[in-house]
Formats: sequence, structure tokens, C-alpha cells
Amino acid sequence: MNERQIIEKRANIWHQMQEIMERAEREDRIWSAEEREQYDRLEAELNELTEALEAVRRHAETERQLATPAGEPIAVQTQRELARQPITATPQYRDAWLAWVRGGMADLTSEQRDILRRGYVEASREMRALGVGTDAGGGYTVPTGFWSRLAETLAYYANMRQVANVLVTSSGETLHWPTVDETAVEGAILAEGSAMDEGDPTFGQRAIGAHMYTSKIVRVSAQLLQDTGIDLEGFLARALGERIARIQNRHFTVGTGSGQPLGIATNPTIGRQAASGQVDSVTWDDLIDLVHSVDPAYRAGGRARFMLHDQTLAAVRKLKDGDGRPIWQPSGQAGVPDLLLGYPYTVNNYMPVMGANANSILFGDFFAGYVIRDVQGVALMRLTERYAEYLQVGFLAFARADGVPDDPAAVKAFRNAAS
Repeated sequence: MNERQIIEKRANIWHQMQEIMERAEREDRIWSAEEREQYDRLEAELNELTEALEAVRRHAETERQLATPAGEPIAVQTQRELARQPITATPQYRDAWLAWVRGGMADLTSEQRDILRRGYVEASREMRALGVGTDAGGGYTVPTGFWSRLAETLAYYANMRQVANVLVTSSGETLHWPTVDETAVEGAILAEGSAMDEGDPTFGQRAIGAHMYTSKIVRVSAQLLQDTGIDLEGFLARALGERIARIQNRHFTVGTGSGQPLGIATNPTIGRQAASGQVDSVTWDDLIDLVHSVDPAYRAGGRARFMLHDQTLAAVRKLKDGDGRPIWQPSGQAGVPDLLLGYPYTVNNYMPVMGANANSILFGDFFAGYVIRDVQGVALMRLTERYAEYLQVGFLAFARADGVPDDPAAVKAFRNAAS
């Protein structure tokens, strides 16, 4: 079934489940054994269709990525506006870079070597040196199109990137920005002839740096390198990007802040503390209190959502409201997400699962609550000799990024009980 057919079938099953509930409510009675059995069967089928829908959507997104022509730039937000096109964005640089990827230095013309050196010098000057060596060390700055495809892969495989505020800078020095919380400050009525009170805002400061991430080594066979019909650029962008995306997403979620980003779930503001005994459970009341612990200004902005592990979502989807209706609402329209208490949710499997003192569910405006900083510049190293006996060439990419919580009032957590 395609996405539309799955959505329609889910909607039909949901309608049948609602009918069972409403019939028992109208007749003011408890469910019969037959109704309970029918409801459980429908719910199991609904869960299977939901998983199938997610798989279809992931497949469609992957298919869209694979269909992107090699070298076609994908829009990447950047703060850098160059007066001229950088050499790494030219077709000549991309052709030279791909020739180097496939055959190494030996297969390059003198013109291609010069283009690669110029691109490396240009990028090193703008990005304060990537620290991966010159061409003699096997490293070259990737073309702009490759970086765009890599950036899209990062966003697709890292849930935090889909909801946080992502900044892209051309260099990696520490960024500082002021903070101020005026939510509790009010004006006043001024009596005639009275002096006006002062109320200076209290400013703070946050900082974000740039940690160097590596993809580790990806080995590519000589046969694949020689097959010119293969989209080698797209393959490397996906393989390298997925690895970097996973470790970054872990750090953006639960990073310690020591030698790595500070994760949004590491030390959040607690919006709802579970009652004693709720070590691995959550109630409908807990979620209501969590939502209302976040100021309405953040909830009304259209960006508020839940974030939780898939195992936690499985438990939450079984919760019912005071009238016995599930609080999870399946979407009945393509492009419209499933909802939890009327809000969308993001499944992030680096979130803590429910357990003692776990910050297992987050809610709020993640765009206001977390900042990710990318340094727009990636270098690729080619290891020619290391795997020669296997007729393979090794590649590894370097990328710099950091992440820090921003507004602590924007996102709050449900914390499970200690015992």
C-alpha cells in the first residue's frame, strides 16, 4: 500500500475503535468481552499500520535523496555571503575532487592539482585551518555540492537538527550572545508628580564553540571507484553523513558538556516530577502538567512538540483520558503528523527510556530551547596505501559542530521517580 492507502485504512480502523467506545458510553455500560477483544485487535492493526506508514515515509525520503542529481546543490542556510563564487562551488573543482577520490593524486592533471590546492587554501583561510593537513597528507576540502548533500543527510538522521535552531558559520571561533529573561517583569502605574522607578533588565551570556567530529574510516572497493556510472559523491555523503549524524545527535540529546556538546536532556528544567513509584511509567495527568509547565507563549508559537524514545511512545500511546479515549491521535491526512494531546512529537532514540530519575519526555519549543552550530567546511581524507592489500581505499570526513541549551524556559522535562 502507498501512503494515502495506509492513511485511509488507519482512519477507518480508528473510526471503528471510536464507535466501540461511544456505543458503550451511550449505553452507560462497561465493555463486553467481545468488544474488548475487537478493540485490542483493531489497536494492534492500527499500530502495525502506523509502523508501515513510518517505513513508507522513510523510504520516500531516501528515494528523494537518491534521486538528487550528483552535484546538484541542496539549499543550506548559511550566514556567509561571498562577493564571488567560492572555487569549491565550481564544476571544475568538483570534477577535480571526484578525480582525486577515484584515482588519487596520480590521476590528476596539473590543472586539477592546482584547483584543489587553491580550494584548500581558500577554505583554510576562511575556516581557520581544518587541521587535517595539506594535499600531501591526503586531505582536501569537499565541494560545496557535496557539503550540501552531507548537511541534508545530517538533518535526516539527526532528530535534534529537525527541531533545533541550527546556525551555520564560516569559521569556528567561539560565539557569544546575550540572554535576558523578562517574563516576570511588569510595568507600573505612575501617579501624577511621582518619580518613575527604574527596571534595568538583567543580561547573561551564552557561548558555543566547535568540536571536531570524524566519520571514522569508510572503505570503498577499487571496483566501485572505477565504476564511473556510480554516484560516488552521493554514496560518500550518505555513508559519512550518517555516522557523523548519529554521534552528533547523541551529544545534542544527552551530551555531558565536557569535551562534547551539552545535551538538551542532560540537565533540563523539570516541568513535572513523577509521583513515588512511577519509575518506569507516566500518566495522562503527568503529560497535562508537563504541557502546562511551559509558558503559553512557547506553546502558542506553533513550534511546541514532545520528544521521547520510541519505547516511551509505545507506553504513552496506551494512555487514555478521563473518558477512556486514547490521548494519541493518528493522522487522517497525508503530510499531517500524528498528535499527542494535540501536539506533534519527535521520536529520538537517544532520549533516555523511562527509568529511575530519567528525564524521559521533553516538551516545548525546541527551536527556542536549543542551538546547534555548524562550521560550514568539511575535509575528506583519502587513505590510499592502508588497505591496498584488500584492493580498497579508505575515506574519512571531518566536520565541526557544537550544541548548547539556550532558553531553559522553552523546553521542560518529565522526570520519572527515583523509586
